[in-house]
Amino acid sequence: MTVVGAGVVGTMHAWQALERGHQVVQIERETEARGASLRNFGQIWVSGRAGGEELEAALRARELWEEIGARVPALGFRAIGSLTPVRGPLELAVAEAAVARPDAAARGYGLLTPGEARALNPALRGEFTAALHCERDAAVEPRTAQLALREELLRHPGYTFLPGREVREVTGAATVRDDHGEVHHADAVVLCTGAWLGGLVRELAGPDLPVRRVRLQMMQTDPLGEALTTSVADADSFRYYPAYASAALDELNVRQPQAETAAAHRMQLLMVQRADGGLTIGDTHEYEHPFAFDTVEEPYEHLTGVVESLLGRPLPRVRRRWAGVYAQCAEPGRVVHRQQVREGVWLVTGPGGRGMTCSPAIAETTANELGW
Repeated sequence: MTVVGAGVVGTMHAWQALERGHQVVQIERETEARGASLRNFGQIWVSGRAGGEELEAALRARELWEEIGARVPALGFRAIGSLTPVRGPLELAVAEAAVARPDAAARGYGLLTPGEARALNPALRGEFTAALHCERDAAVEPRTAQLALREELLRHPGYTFLPGREVREVTGAATVRDDHGEVHHADAVVLCTGAWLGGLVRELAGPDLPVRRVRLQMMQTDPLGEALTTSVADADSFRYYPAYASAALDELNVRQPQAETAAAHRMQLLMVQRADGGLTIGDTHEYEHPFAFDTVEEPYEHLTGVVESLLGRPLPRVRRRWAGVYAQCAEPGRVVHRQQVREGVWLVTGPGGRGMTCSPAIAETTANELGW
């Protein structure tokens, strides 16, 4: 088996193939993955997923992450759940509609009073009306997860990692050539190229690939000095994630529009504490090309204000800011774009903001469909 790409989607395909008894060669054009697989929250985010295929994939991936985390403790898997504090009757009505969903129990939804929420996460000292709890959400450490997975894969005698190589050409059935001139023969080739949609991907899939690129901005702080025991979102996440679509959300959007900066940058708050105590905070969404080459300060200022209002205290010093780009499938209801592009060669791309959450289930589905 040849896997092209060493991000989280490609690495999970390599994991699945090894688990099923295959030898695997994984090729990565960088020395290690540098894209969206690192530049994310590390959230295993079940709560906002669309019902049906997307939720099923997220729940299955959540099971697989926990299993893999037990085998690879360095992943930092934590079943921490999430809280989304809400303020006022309009936001509360959206949370109540979510709890009334027929799949609410599968998500682990519950509506908590402020006291119950603070008992679960004492760092939330700000004022709010209630909080939507999702106990199925979890987290891993995104900056080190790929390295930890690779260290485990390298223990297997059937695994070979070839960094610093770019696949340039499909030369035959399940056969590719890299830019070192080496030809790789296999039973199957899986291209997990992330946001790299040009070059060979365009040549193989054509110009009408139903995948778009999305840019985001995020930041990370110094240690908080106390535990943030759950991940935290704000009510703007209701406007972004499909699980919260309802008449109550429509009324919220009409009667209580999103703040100007948040609307301009298509923002929501998501916040997770890292293993070192710092907070990863974001994010924005930019869809129009060409993307800006720099980051802008207004979104960070907005996020700082939202976080401080929830924590009831100043935010620690911001020590990192970054932008990232991911590929998002534009096909309604699809978790990922999976396409056979040549004999024995499949392209798997476009999980969008679902990549970290759903990658184990995406890889498992590929393995099942290809008969591994």
